[in-house]
Amino acid sequence: MALPAPSSTTAAVVTGASSGIGADLARDLAGRGHNVVLVARRADRLEALAAELVEAHGVRAEAVACDLIDPEAVRALPGRIEALGLTVDILVNNAGYGSAGQFVDLDARSESDMVRLNCETVVALTGHYAPAFVERRTGAILVVASEAGMQPIPGQATYGATKAFALSFAEALHTEVSHLGVAVTALCPGPVATEFASRAGMEDAFGQVPAFARVASPDCARAGIDGLVKNKRVVVPGLAIRAVGVAGRHTPRAVLLPLMKRFYPV
Repeated sequence: MALPAPSSTTAAVVTGASSGIGADLARDLAGRGHNVVLVARRADRLEALAAELVEAHGVRAEAVACDLIDPEAVRALPGRIEALGLTVDILVNNAGYGSAGQFVDLDARSESDMVRLNCETVVALTGHYAPAFVERRTGAILVVASEAGMQPIPGQATYGATKAFALSFAEALHTEVSHLGVAVTALCPGPVATEFASRAGMEDAFGQVPAFARVASPDCARAGIDGLVKNKRVVVPGLAIRAVGVAGRHTPRAVLLPLMKRFYPV
C-alpha cells in the first residue's frame, strides 16, 4: 500500500508544522510531490516554511494558523481547509508537547491542555477525515506518538500517558481500516534534537543522551513517511530506541517502574 498519488487538488495536512519533526514531515511530503497544509499557532513560521516548500518543490503549500488546543478552533479547521479548494487525503497528527517533573508540582491547566492537544485533537481530526478516506478506499494517517508511550514514565506521567493513548489509538485504527485501503502508522521517536526539550524543561536530560541513541529530525520524518508508504503499524526510528521500546513494552511493571524512576530522576 502506497500513499495516495499527489495531485493538484489533494493535500496532506500536517499539524504542529511550525518546527521540529512536524516541519520535516511537511518537507518530506512536499519532496514527494504532495501539496501540504501547514497547521500550528505560529503563523509567521508556517508562512516561511510554506514559501520554502513552494520554492524547493513547486507544490502548493498553505499556512493555516490554528490553536489546536481550542476545541472550537479544531472543529472549524476542516472547513477552513475545504475553503482552500483542497481535498485532504493524508493526515499527519504531529502537534503536541510534553512536560517534566513530579505531577503534583506541575501546572494542572498545562497538563490538561496537553491531554487535549496530544489526545483529543488527534481523535477529532482523525474522526473527521478517516470516514472519507474509508469511503474513497484511499488515504493515509500518521500519528506521531513516542517511545515514551511504551511504558509509564515517572517524572513525565502525563506526557507518557498521552503518547500511550496515541500509540494505542493508532494501532487499533490500523487494524480497523487497513483492509479498506487506508494506511495508519504510529511514529514513535526517541530523543530528537528539536524545540520539544526546551518546551518540556528537559534540556539537561536530553543533553545526557548518547549520540548513538539520537535520531536527526529529518531522518525521523523520513522513517515515518516511509513507514506510512508501507502501512507499517508502528515505526520506531533508531536501533537503540527500538531496543528500549521492546524492553518498555514487555518488562513487568514491578521491575520496570523502579528502574524508570532511577533513570528519570526529577
